[in-house]
Amino acid sequence: MISKEHNILFAAEKLFSEKGFEKTSTREISREANVNISMISYYFGSKENLLVSLFDMRMAESQSFLDEILIRQDINEWQKISLIIDRYTSRVRELKVFYNILQTEQLTNKNEQIIKYLKNSKLGYLKVYEDLAKQGFENKIFKLRPNIALLHATLIGTMFYAMNGLPMYKEYYKKTASDTTFDDNYYAELNIHIKQVLKNLLGYEEN
Repeated sequence: MISKEHNILFAAEKLFSEKGFEKTSTREISREANVNISMISYYFGSKENLLVSLFDMRMAESQSFLDEILIRQDINEWQKISLIIDRYTSRVRELKVFYNILQTEQLTNKNEQIIKYLKNSKLGYLKVYEDLAKQGFENKIFKLRPNIALLHATLIGTMFYAMNGLPMYKEYYKKTASDTTFDDNYYAELNIHIKQVLKNLLGYEEN
């Protein structure tokens, strides 16, 4: 059973994605979550703290999965990167509402804690990719040492452009908005495409 606290977080996530943070009121959030408006103050104190808690929850989920992958000794550096891409592609699709918020907040947010979250997340992933690329090169898994900043930019740019462009591509291919089969194939091919780009950048060849 979902707790009231998480119910409020999920309701806020939906509304922040649809309307934006500034245009969403705490009253609308309480109505969406079907709770008394006082519960928002009780659990979070303010709408700003609610947004911070939302980022805290989603970032913690990502970090937990990343940590599980990095400590594994039974897979090589490419397999770790591959699992990270699998997870990333899945989350971008499943949590599109959150990633809509994330993209908006990168451009508009003045909350120092959110800015810090976003910066630390990017720096953290840069370090992960740099370490895996270095270890993979030293272990002769990879033949190349790419510019990690550009590798990261290529990955992030491709992922988010693909996510944002999906409605346009469905229109181009004359698919309906509700065509989930197209979505399934689209994200599966996106996953393959990103991995192929990274293989080329890293100089990785399948055995």
